[in-house]
Amino acid sequence: MSELVLGIDAGNTKTIALIADLSGQVLGWGRAGRSNIYVQPARALAALATAVARARASAGLRDAPLKALTLSAAGADWPEDFGVLEAELKRWNWAEQAAVVNDAVGALRAGSLDGQGVTVVCGTSAGIAARHPGGAVWHTSYWQEPEGADELAARTLRAVYRADLGLDPPTGLTLPVLSHFGCLDVEALLHALTRRNRRPPKRIGRLARILLDQAAAGDTTSLRIVRAHGVSLGDYALTAARKVGLDDDYLLTTSGGVMRHPSPILRDALLARVREVHPQVRWQASHHEPVFGALLLALERAGVTADETVFRRLEETCPDESLFLT
Repeated sequence: MSELVLGIDAGNTKTIALIADLSGQVLGWGRAGRSNIYVQPARALAALATAVARARASAGLRDAPLKALTLSAAGADWPEDFGVLEAELKRWNWAEQAAVVNDAVGALRAGSLDGQGVTVVCGTSAGIAARHPGGAVWHTSYWQEPEGADELAARTLRAVYRADLGLDPPTGLTLPVLSHFGCLDVEALLHALTRRNRRPPKRIGRLARILLDQAAAGDTTSLRIVRAHGVSLGDYALTAARKVGLDDDYLLTTSGGVMRHPSPILRDALLARVREVHPQVRWQASHHEPVFGALLLALERAGVTADETVFRRLEETCPDESLFLT
């Protein structure tokens, strides 16, 4: 057990736990529901426990503590949040050494070999983190204004309503949005989403895919929304870089379901904004799922240098991508 580490990504949609040995070979994994302590704290903690229990079972392990763990958590924002999560980790005694980081910091570590530069995560929500080679780290947390799929979905609905009222030009968003909700017209849609005793729509963030699809197809309204969102994310990426002292030549990585859409329009707008100030910035999609960042941080906490060999072994022993789908 003292030669094993645990990485946990606790997100707004799902919780993933991975167990690896000190060479970087993944031995076990588990998945559970969302685990943001700002949303139903008891269920969030239960999801953490379930994901880790499933990972231990997958690896054929008993209950003895591992060498180190890192929890990369949505909802790890203020000092008292870290206190709650650290206390639970101590109570559970999953590892001899335990650390908690914000989920954007975990995503940053997963993005590249050295885990430095800036990362922009845009999934159900959004977060940005930066790390200077000298060690300074900063993440946006509740400073973050442009969010992820849920905000893009709200903007999509607003565009459909305004087009129907004639306040804005017609948009290609209308028909696919009506089809998504099974409504005959926009008034029926508005009624369904605002009437008394309504059931909140599940996974409204899926509208972000419709928005990105329509932007790729050339819809003027969709292009305007997506590009404006990319510019806003770029503003916050520049802020993160400034906070840690990055001034031009650094790596910017992106991850999250929204960023994985085939259309590059959002990403291109983000990069164009960043390069207005820092023209030497390099971009790459994150090499791994965010949970690998937590696992890498746990390995480093156990004294392992995360070199190319470790990265390669993580990639070779990574669970099937179905584990990560949302």
